[in-house]
Amino acid sequence: MSKEKIHTRIWREEPEPDNPFAARAAYCRGYDVYGEMLGNARWVEMLYLLFQNEAPTAAQADLLEALALALANPGPRDASVHAAMCGGITGSTAASLLMAALAVGAGQLAGGREVFLAMQGWAECGDDLNSWRKRLCQLEAVPGSIWPALEHAPGFDPHGVSTATAVKQTLSCLASYRVGQYLSWLQQNLPDMEAAAACPLALSGVAAAAFSDLGFSPEQGEMLHLLLRLPGAAAHALEQRPIGYKNFPFGTLELEQPI
Repeated sequence: MSKEKIHTRIWREEPEPDNPFAARAAYCRGYDVYGEMLGNARWVEMLYLLFQNEAPTAAQADLLEALALALANPGPRDASVHAAMCGGITGSTAASLLMAALAVGAGQLAGGREVFLAMQGWAECGDDLNSWRKRLCQLEAVPGSIWPALEHAPGFDPHGVSTATAVKQTLSCLASYRVGQYLSWLQQNLPDMEAAAACPLALSGVAAAAFSDLGFSPEQGEMLHLLLRLPGAAAHALEQRPIGYKNFPFGTLELEQPI
């Protein structure tokens, strides 16, 4: 009988001669992870390599690292972080805290799905402003989809009045790496894009443009957006664990006894 083999283009392992369950060497896209990359490569280079067929250029790695920093902590106002914090004050397990953040942060409002949809826009419209104007006005539900109809243009803030300072700072920083064309184009055409969307740009929109410039697919961008926002959720959840619900930073609701 022929031996079963694990098939993946991403990873290859060579077993130890005395233990077939332990790896003597591991290769990611052909690069020796522990023999060559460890101690020499950056974490974002490994991250990029896992999703792409080749290692990033220096500029691509710098852009991804800057984006990772911008996304690392959405802050306690964000619904995904808030969900993890709620789990933290109850003493929930580490896995359940992260799952809460992922579940709440996966949707169409500042979540992973919004990034996916915004990246589809870049794939379909590119730098054609007229195409964007048409797309940003179409908020129809996709037949057969599990997702509800959109209530705002993906990548834009339905609650905002003007572009948030942090969003403008992030867009300016990421565009300065000059990787791809979408970030720079978005920066130059921001007033027109916001007018078409009828609301200001959100950080999710900047992230979508950056992921697109880095060559990621919408599916990959959605996954990376979920992943890169977890550190903040984890840190805030752990901060709440010893504090208790009475000192929860969002306050508590005291119910009066019925008369």
